[in-house]
Amino acid sequence: MRETLDDLEKWATEVIFGRIRGFRATLVRWALWCLSGVFRFAVWVKMSRFRYGIAPQYYLGTQVVSIGNLTVGGTGKTPVVEVVARALTERGKKPAILSRGYKSSKLPEAQQWYYQSEDGSSSGGELIPAEDMPKVVSAGGEPILDVKYAGDEPWMLAKNLPGVCVVVDKNRVKGGRFAVSELGADILILDDGLQNLHLAHSVDIVLIDQNSPFGTGQMLPRGTLREPARNLCRADYIFITKCDGSSNVKLIEKMRRFNQHAEIIECSHGPQYLENVFTGERMPLEGLDGKYVAAISGIAVPESFEKILRNLGATVEFHRVFSDHYTFVQDDIDQFMQRCVRRDVNFIVTTEKDAVRFMRPTELDVPVYFLRIEINILKGHEVWEHLIERVCKQKPIDDYLLQRDLAG
Repeated sequence: MRETLDDLEKWATEVIFGRIRGFRATLVRWALWCLSGVFRFAVWVKMSRFRYGIAPQYYLGTQVVSIGNLTVGGTGKTPVVEVVARALTERGKKPAILSRGYKSSKLPEAQQWYYQSEDGSSSGGELIPAEDMPKVVSAGGEPILDVKYAGDEPWMLAKNLPGVCVVVDKNRVKGGRFAVSELGADILILDDGLQNLHLAHSVDIVLIDQNSPFGTGQMLPRGTLREPARNLCRADYIFITKCDGSSNVKLIEKMRRFNQHAEIIECSHGPQYLENVFTGERMPLEGLDGKYVAAISGIAVPESFEKILRNLGATVEFHRVFSDHYTFVQDDIDQFMQRCVRRDVNFIVTTEKDAVRFMRPTELDVPVYFLRIEINILKGHEVWEHLIERVCKQKPIDDYLLQRDLAG
């Protein structure tokens, strides 16, 4: 059943991107196009409710940095969240990341947490009721939840960011309130927050993929746009991600039709090193040159991952692709390992996000590494410094001043 659903999700993705032809695919695309009209109207209604003050926005007494995108997946959001959180920590702030924990499992029972007393301690107080308790992936130390319950991206962020709290809840207001009152957060980073408007944003960072700036150009479910491209007007800062060094002049001209004021940062998602999934041993990127590797991934844009491996000199013998955020089971890993042994590959390489869900093979006959990716700013270093200084120095503002002119 799991494999059938995964195959169906991958097939639907191929249909949306127009990679599959034929009568059935054409019929599905037509049906999805009709549904896109309904979705567009629903987005307009949602935005209008916030724009005209019908739906409430909440301000929790601290800055809220929203990092999101107009499209579904694939813009490299997690590395940007990580670098922003790290920069704020280095400047003495105590940020907390709020995530919805996409595809994470529900806890069998809520975590226990005591209300903080006036002196800041949590001992001796009353337990927070289960319905008021978000999932605390990290309170600033090591992850305290299993990746199954945290979600792959929140768990990875918690692991890579000591000193940063990570809280998971679909209700970002509830998660933010807990992070401020119980974890002492003084800045909230709203992961994938552009469409989440209940928690008022102080700063909106919107990511645009250089290779696919507005996805397929059509709204969900026919395309990959979560909201119309004109809603880019809400961005305070635009990060053009996955840049390859080529000019972005035409892309910037196109973006300026929707947003005249946002400052722009151009960055690449650069590979840094390889790390053994099970031993933690690191290998320089040069170790891929001339090697035969097998790739395995469950991400939104697997083609970009494979392209990086080839650019590093590896010969990718085959690439097993799963749907985004796929949860591996033992059979998936064991069958893949057996195939790697038969093809006599040198390494198995996966992404860092997939590595946190990667199970140890029954027979570990081929070493398994993940590729560490980090943000490199190519243009806009001064804009980046201004962004971080602005967040660190900006004073809390009254709620009504944070209401935004939301696009329809």
